[in-house]
Amino acid sequence: MIAFLRGAVASASPDGVVIDVGGVGIAAACTPATALGLRPGDHVELVTSLVVREDGWTLYGFVDADERRVFELVQTVSGIGPRLALGLLATLTPDALRSAVASEDLATLTRVPGIGRKGAARLVLELKDRLGQPASAVAASPLGAGWQAAVIAGLTSLGWSAKEAERAAQSVAPMAEEQASPDIPVLLKAALRSLDRS
Repeated sequence: MIAFLRGAVASASPDGVVIDVGGVGIAAACTPATALGLRPGDHVELVTSLVVREDGWTLYGFVDADERRVFELVQTVSGIGPRLALGLLATLTPDALRSAVASEDLATLTRVPGIGRKGAARLVLELKDRLGQPASAVAASPLGAGWQAAVIAGLTSLGWSAKEAERAAQSVAPMAEEQASPDIPVLLKAALRSLDRS
């Protein structure tokens, strides 16, 4: 898989960019906000997702790994392909999508071109425990500061639900309190072990 592109922007249009990577122009489809935020000559790094189909290979570019993760996750919902997944991210930020799914806000989800009420209901049903909480909800929760937020974010990025991640973070709280400066990788491993045992 091509994990990222780093180079100079050769050209940009509303639906994508061409990045000059060592003298080779590589095209990546992007949201309009990403593509139009770039100018020819800008040096950029985009994280990418390669979609291989019978009719061709398409590279999709994102400003960060969270956007890419959401793009790939929404495609696991039946009826959602890469173009519709990109359309979701063109309309809603990852956190806005998380908020809409968590609150079952079908009206917001149906603002996305190509998503009707049935598609919005499927998104809620299939992603509610997989997308994780929006950053604002994590920040507002009792586990929203410091090491807890890092552990929860790490676990949700590995596919655990927000509830499971919060429970695992609580289970390693005594270990964290013993440390003057909590060691996030150690706490994350301990949290993963607690989830494996449950």
